[in-house]
Amino acid sequence: MSLSVKPNQYTLRKSVSCCGVGLHTGRTVNLAIKPAAVNSGIRFLRTDLPASQPIQAHMDKIVDTRLATTLGEGDAVVSTTEHLLAAIHAYGIDNADIEVDSHEIPIMDGSAGPFMTMLKSSGKTRQDGYKKVLRVTRPIRFQSGDKTMEITPYNGFKVSGEIAFDDAIINSQKFSLDVTTEMFCEQIATARTFGYVEQVEELWANGLALGGSLDNVIAIHWNRTSVLNEDGLRFDDEFIRHKVLDVVGDLSLLGCPILGHVKTYKTGHTEHRAFMETIAASADCWEFHELKVKSGKSVLGRAINSTLAAAEGILMPFFTPVAVPA
Repeated sequence: MSLSVKPNQYTLRKSVSCCGVGLHTGRTVNLAIKPAAVNSGIRFLRTDLPASQPIQAHMDKIVDTRLATTLGEGDAVVSTTEHLLAAIHAYGIDNADIEVDSHEIPIMDGSAGPFMTMLKSSGKTRQDGYKKVLRVTRPIRFQSGDKTMEITPYNGFKVSGEIAFDDAIINSQKFSLDVTTEMFCEQIATARTFGYVEQVEELWANGLALGGSLDNVIAIHWNRTSVLNEDGLRFDDEFIRHKVLDVVGDLSLLGCPILGHVKTYKTGHTEHRAFMETIAASADCWEFHELKVKSGKSVLGRAINSTLAAAEGILMPFFTPVAVPA
């Protein structure tokens, strides 16, 4: 596949908003996504904590990876960010302010579909600034037990995932996707999060997943051969499609688009974070480029900061946003 990343940065054309429930609190959450200045990146603003600092959508702001990817700055946190971030990344938005009046992003229907619908209703605006991309030049691999992640050179962004469960309804599933806006919307945007009925019951008993229901979670039956959701699955392999969706959302926290083929096996949010740290520490395996426009076509500009991450530490932001007042 040829390079499909557009050279200019983009933001939303207009603000969009929604209202839903938090997966764990079960409380109503109001969310708005607004245009932002060039080079500001994606950031979350807790409107219920007006004195709090914006939370940049970046790997060094991850504070928890249990159950979901949670970002934090000071005393302010925002959890369940991965589905929204996946939609924003796939739609090609580089700069946006996300206002939320709770510590959770609304779960909506458990997928990225409603967020993509919001973004499409806004449209996007080209900005006077070029994207910076991380182009993988040599394979980078992470392993933890039997869980593995690898990225190899590729002229685009591709994610290939594999999962293996003992349950008859899931078993072993594989799915691969060239991540473009069109393919994301068609193939994985509507794939929902899933869990076992007894896991949900345990979370309820511990005061969590209070907003979880058959409207936003695929509930796997005790018999492991069916789901409790009346309408069944949206795809025969919806489980792995949702896992690939999570990868897209989590890896957006590198702070810039990636040119490479990501391959995962049995991974979750914890492994995604460790893999990003591994990438940042492997400065001899990637180049950091600024896209340019030449003769009407997008081309890779000069390599920049290709070894800076190694010099400044593994959590160096690849794309360092400028400070923009809240």
